[in-house]
Amino acid sequence: MAERMTKKATILFPPALYKEIEDEARLQGRSVGELVREAAMIRYGAGGESARIEAVERLVSLNDEVGDPEQLEEEIIRGAIDP
Repeated sequence: MAERMTKKATILFPPALYKEIEDEARLQGRSVGELVREAAMIRYGAGGESARIEAVERLVSLNDEVGDPEQLEEEIIRGAIDP
């Protein structure tokens, strides 16, 4: 079930940017509000930039040893040949 929207924001755009958003909304058959909400969710919502950065930081902190690229390629090929 979609989360109920209870908060409202008034956003001012430069005319040229608003026209681009409006044109894109028309092309997609969506409202300007839908596009702006989608952009906000991508940037700040669940799965947004902060979540991606956190995921990358967790990956970087792993202490798993990996071989050099040639060794990894050999392991991949071996795994494909002998599953």
